[in-house]
Amino acid sequence: MTGLTPLADLYAVAADRKGGAAAFEATLTDPKPVDALAAIPDDRWLSEISKRVFQAGFNWSVVEAKWPAFEAVFDGFDVGRMALMSDDDLDRYLKADGIIRHAKKILSIRDNAAFLRALAAEHGSSAGAAIARWPRSDYVGLLALLKTRASRLGGVTGMYVLRFMGVDSFILSADVTRALVREGVIAKAASSKRDLSAVQAAFDHWADQSGRPFTDISRILACSVE
Repeated sequence: MTGLTPLADLYAVAADRKGGAAAFEATLTDPKPVDALAAIPDDRWLSEISKRVFQAGFNWSVVEAKWPAFEAVFDGFDVGRMALMSDDDLDRYLKADGIIRHAKKILSIRDNAAFLRALAAEHGSSAGAAIARWPRSDYVGLLALLKTRASRLGGVTGMYVLRFMGVDSFILSADVTRALVREGVIAKAASSKRDLSAVQAAFDHWADQSGRPFTDISRILACSVE
């Protein structure tokens, strides 16, 4: 792509705003290697998906504090067990202590368990392995998969799931979006397929140029805005 500010220049701005290169580097987190990601059991993917769904529009620290209770109530997020959630199970969960009793979000656990089981079957492996080995060059395709086939994983929620699991990823936060608008990649918050394809192309360009992961580039962009 032409017209984009070189990542080295964006990095210099971000580092200057964060107290220098050493201080800024200390804020960056490396994505997990593909094999390490693929080895994560699907119950841990379902747990993370469910946590991010419950945190959406809610106080994150409250959900985090309650998560041990969620793990106990929802049987450690066993994918097979959760995919078979019955109406009686839902009634029991809605009376459980220590969790957030939100019927639609609880039902999303069942729907996302079914999604993970289907994905595993389609790829002849675990769902986590399928996600881990998804090509970075089609990251927006992975986001589309989460949005269309999973439950409540559109927008940044699916992005947060991937980031916290350790996938090499970008998050279209307000600051990243501002940086992308400034760079002329998009004109507004990216939601259309066309805009997301433009974002993918920009991240591919900066990654090829710098050798840095999307996770770093996302952070650099966020810290390059006023």
